[in-house]
Amino acid sequence: MSKKHRLDESGMGTVEIILIIVVLITLVIIFRNQIIDFVNSIFENITGTAETFDPAK
Repeated sequence: MSKKHRLDESGMGTVEIILIIVVLITLVIIFRNQIIDFVNSIFENITGTAETFDPAK
């Protein structure tokens, strides 16, 4: 392998992005239930607020 190929780091960005994506997917899988509960509570708050909203006031 030539010295030019050993010093070429153009592919490093792709490897780093793939590793970040793998870590994010792993975190989502681990905390799946907590994420679902959190999103559901946000939507419940939004719909509860929307039901009590009166634009005529």
